[in-house]
Amino acid sequence: MKFFQILKAKKIFFFQVFLTLYIGFNLIGGERGLISYFNKDTYEKKLSTKNTELKKKLGDIEYKNKLLSENINLDYLETLYRTKLKFGTKDEILIKLR
Repeated sequence: MKFFQILKAKKIFFFQVFLTLYIGFNLIGGERGLISYFNKDTYEKKLSTKNTELKKKLGDIEYKNKLLSENINLDYLETLYRTKLKFGTKDEILIKLR
């Protein structure tokens, strides 16, 4: 019985302790805590670098497509069919390096 009287007398203190612990645990852990923030931050940086790499690749592909579609660049076309089809003249020697 004495235990319940102590709880009644100090219920505001226990409530404050519980509230402080609850806020502390959710600040560090949890879905919106510091650990989750740092995980999401690293994931965002990784996606940002991947985005820049993909934009660069897209720019290269658009440039190559432009060389082949609007005004056909014969030099690029020649290097393309020489590398893809392994084509050369009779007096050339082809050496595969890869």
